Amino acid sequence: MDIKTASALHRLRLISLPEALSFPALIIFGSVLSRVSDIDFLMMPLGALHGILFTIYAVFLLDVWVKTKWPLKRVALFFLLAVIPFGGLYGEKLLKRYESDGLIAARARAEGTVNA
Repeated sequence: MDIKTASALHRLRLISLPEALSFPALIIFGSVLSRVSDIDFLMMPLGALHGILFTIYAVFLLDVWVKTKWPLKRVALFFLLAVIPFGGLYGEKLLKRYESDGLIAARARAEGTVNA
């Protein structure tokens, strides 16, 4: 794994956690509270925050797809996990594993241990 691929995976990991938490926050604090109480001022800022985070996540996911040449099924899985509330938490766990597996393989290639 080269440095550009590793950094693309790391960027996606960094944005996946806030994106994963912003959607449930929007649902709970924005939608539910505005319906059961007079607290409706949270909907607009939480919606904007989630929209920005989701857009950044989608752009970073496309960047990872281009650099890692993942199959479309894997990219679709990560996109689906971003749409499901708290799904990004599982996605972040998977990304962490992919990132560490790639770094281990890169070290092994550099040391001449494997021809991968």
